[in-house]
Amino acid sequence: MDILRPTLIRIGGRVYRKNLVHEQVHQQEEEDEDFYAGPGDCADEPCDAFVVEETEKGFQCRVEVPSPLYKYVIGKKGETKKRLETETRTSISIPKPGVEGEIVITGQQRSGVISARTRIDVLLDSFRKKQPFTHFLSFALNQPAVQEKFLQFKEEVLEKCAKDHGVSSSLFQNPAKLHLTLGTLVLLNEQEIRKACDLLQRCKEDFVDKITGGRPLAVEVAGVEYMNDDPAMTDVLYAKVHMKDGSDRLQVIADQLVERFVASGLMLKEWDRVKLHATVMNTLFRKDPGAEERNDTTAGKSSFKERESFNGRNILKFSCVMHEALDGDVKAGSGAD
Repeated sequence: MDILRPTLIRIGGRVYRKNLVHEQVHQQEEEDEDFYAGPGDCADEPCDAFVVEETEKGFQCRVEVPSPLYKYVIGKKGETKKRLETETRTSISIPKPGVEGEIVITGQQRSGVISARTRIDVLLDSFRKKQPFTHFLSFALNQPAVQEKFLQFKEEVLEKCAKDHGVSSSLFQNPAKLHLTLGTLVLLNEQEIRKACDLLQRCKEDFVDKITGGRPLAVEVAGVEYMNDDPAMTDVLYAKVHMKDGSDRLQVIADQLVERFVASGLMLKEWDRVKLHATVMNTLFRKDPGAEERNDTTAGKSSFKERESFNGRNILKFSCVMHEALDGDVKAGSGAD
């Protein structure tokens, strides 16, 4: 990392610099990982991104934290928690493992409570990014007509390209799971899942219904592309999607949905615009048919080392056949799988 261009972390509408640190690699379990945002990592000035209450004994701040992340605040043998309390002159109360609740920070000085809260936010944000995603936001693309065309496409590919390196029936998406992925989420407890569902409902009321007029969108799935540089070493083959009326309404809805979820902190911003695509072949499916639901190309811990690429050159050559096989009217709706 360039010390003149440090990584920026956005939390609660504020931007923090993540300073360069020299990390030692230890052969330990994840539970033993210890990360600490030191005194120079965060500013201690008052912040309106969270509420600090004044009490009879000083000041207090509550942090909603999913129980799987408690261990990162505690640290190995409690060292991270002890350092935070010592350097900010606060007391940090953490619920028991597996019990959902709030981390409570108390201290005699408001600045100390704010400093502890800020450092905990930075610490948790860093470790949350390392978690495998649990849910994804998508448009369903599994209408019966589309499934039928997809199966025709699969049959023709296996008939004409079965001898090509790496091509097999195990690479194809399950027709019932065809979808357009907008983004991935790490939701670690029921509260976060409920927050995502509520946000999705608000998005529907605020702009989705207005853009669609309350009616399904007719889109066309036509043509295929590959995600890596060499078609002879393809890992993901996807179908392109566009509105049949030539408008950009589907793109607008996708971009606004992602913008809302990023602003809420439930999703990380990956690109300026959502790339609308439907995965039809993926080498992750070769060993695990449900792999895409846990290993998307946009986030999470993926298993690229286990991939065995396939030669997609001949598949790409008869794109006109694919256009006919995958063409069809679909109704696109939004949902979290």
